[in-house]
Amino acid sequence: MRVARVAAAAALVIAVGIVAYLLLRGDGGTRYTVRLINAGQLVKGDDVQVGGRRIGSIDDIELTDDNQAEIKITVEEAFAPLRQGTTAIVRATSLSGIANRYIALTPAPGSADPIPDGGQLKTEKTTSIVDLDQLFNTLDEKTRRSLQLLIQGFSTQYDGKEQQANDAIKYFNPAISSTTALARELTADQPTLQRFLVDTSNVMSTIAQRRNDLAGLITNTNSTAGAIAAERASLSQTLQQLPATLRKANTSFVNLRSTLTDLTALVDETKPVAPRLAPFFRALRPLVSDARPTVRDLRRLIREQGSDNDAIDLLNKTPRLARLAAPTFSNTVKTLRRAQPVVEYIRPYAPEFISWLRDFGQTPSTYDANGHYARIQPVVNLLSVDDQGVLNPIVNSEKFAGTQTHVQQRCPGSSSQPPIDGSAPFTDNGNLTPRDCNPALVPPGP
Repeated sequence: MRVARVAAAAALVIAVGIVAYLLLRGDGGTRYTVRLINAGQLVKGDDVQVGGRRIGSIDDIELTDDNQAEIKITVEEAFAPLRQGTTAIVRATSLSGIANRYIALTPAPGSADPIPDGGQLKTEKTTSIVDLDQLFNTLDEKTRRSLQLLIQGFSTQYDGKEQQANDAIKYFNPAISSTTALARELTADQPTLQRFLVDTSNVMSTIAQRRNDLAGLITNTNSTAGAIAAERASLSQTLQQLPATLRKANTSFVNLRSTLTDLTALVDETKPVAPRLAPFFRALRPLVSDARPTVRDLRRLIREQGSDNDAIDLLNKTPRLARLAAPTFSNTVKTLRRAQPVVEYIRPYAPEFISWLRDFGQTPSTYDANGHYARIQPVVNLLSVDDQGVLNPIVNSEKFAGTQTHVQQRCPGSSSQPPIDGSAPFTDNGNLTPRDCNPALVPPGP
């Protein structure tokens, strides 16, 4: 009986020991060390999570020699081992508490090498949490005061509009998701982002050095905007005409496409000639340089200070001049058309007219003490020449009628030597027969 009791007591002790061992040991798990710049208010027993699920806990927190936080964690066997490339970040369950932090792990792909039991995640693979106090401590007193006023302004803005604000909150999730995707794209290329931030800082520094010019630019922009606002009627009219203008521009661009096609062929044809343009332009440069005074004078001719003294003033008055001259031009055209037969009739007698002017000028060319005088010589026909070139006396009754009976019938233009082009003597393309005039009667000599 005593032996049975001793055996029962020993079995009970062994069972309690096994249960205590199992309860105190848990499932064992794999232990790792996580290095952080600061512990971020983590405490022993806080969770270690993956995707929002608890997979372990924090066993201990120590301070290293280089003033970093060394966190001892245990990961359940079902989620061990962790792989090389796993990252850790300290997160907060909510903003309403203090000691409500946990470590969120982002496991590496299963193909990566495992981290051995007792291994470490170094600081380049971990991220500490940023507390609001740290953010506020970076702000100066003026900025914090402005932030307080901003929050108070939000309170005034949403006062009485709570329902509308709640309706607007449903759009925050897409906006935050888009912002997250944007931030992920921005941080995907760290060197480029760093270079962008450095260049932006340099640009801001340069702008800060020219803040007076920037203030002047803003002032001028304000004045420009005011001037545009003052012309809002014209701006509105312009905007109303803009659609029609754009439609016409679309047509122009469509036509330009075919023009560019033709221009491409032109460019292809000019490519062999293009290298020869370089010597031409070199030779043209002195001409262009010498043309500067001419261009300057031409500019003054086109536009000059003052009134009624340049080509622009002349062109401005041209419409009125055109209106006044239009009847004159019309009458002139009618006159020229009516005078054309007269001119055509007189034109063959141009040599005779020129000869008359010449001879008349020679006649009174002599002068004495009383001035110019003219010698007048009466012409009396005493002899006539027959067809054989023999001079025959003219009877007395016909001496003074020679201009009508014995004058040779000369063709127009035969008073001077015939020109080389054969335009004189004029026979009107053969319409003047020998009965009308004799083209052979021309002055002697070459």
